[in-house]
Amino acid sequence: MKRSWEGVVLKVMGAKDFTLEVTGREEISPDFLRIHVTDGGLLIDSEPHPTMWIRLWFDDAGKGHQRAYTLVNPDARAGTFSMDFAMHDGIAADWARTVQPGATIDATVQGSAFDFPPAPRHLWVVGDPASIPAINSLLDARPASGVTAPATLWLEYQHDADPSLEVRTSGADVVSWVPRKGDGASLVAEVCSALTHDKVSLEDDFFWIACEASSTRAIVKHLRKVLGVDKRRIDALGYWRA
Repeated sequence: MKRSWEGVVLKVMGAKDFTLEVTGREEISPDFLRIHVTDGGLLIDSEPHPTMWIRLWFDDAGKGHQRAYTLVNPDARAGTFSMDFAMHDGIAADWARTVQPGATIDATVQGSAFDFPPAPRHLWVVGDPASIPAINSLLDARPASGVTAPATLWLEYQHDADPSLEVRTSGADVVSWVPRKGDGASLVAEVCSALTHDKVSLEDDFFWIACEASSTRAIVKHLRKVLGVDKRRIDALGYWRA
């Protein structure tokens, strides 16, 4: 399979390639399929970290087509992890629907990194089903990272089954599921109305946002321009575009 120009650029930037082998599949909701793989040495070579993601390469009429996926339940000793696929139209979803154990797929590691800021007081998290794997890894990593902060989460959903997806909260964590309305306007309004000067600490809180791109931008703008949050206390990424 020929790689796109993106593959060439990634290689120049020091990206590392691995071959994954599918070991199984699991329907975690009517709209999401989890694919289990062996890692081809990826986890030993690239130490796992919270929110870690990789690029998968799909064959699109002989050309490489890449999509990013967050690692689910990585186990470096066993050399295994999983990835969750949304079952909408597209080459990646089509691959996940039909792939069988024993099939292989190329993966590239480059660009994924994450560190908690020192001793955050509170975690404010905004996402949706696409970013739940990353959110779960973030929540799971708190004890090992010495983070005791509770988390407040807003998760936007489009399908009735989405709120049934596992969110690994504990203790004083709070989750609000927000239906997607007005092209994301409802989520933005709810989050921004809750994040006010009297609720957040500009010096001590940490903000993690990963939802639709325009919603992510609007929430980050509120944090930076209205509240004055330092950009070093914000980790934000538009996971998809409407």
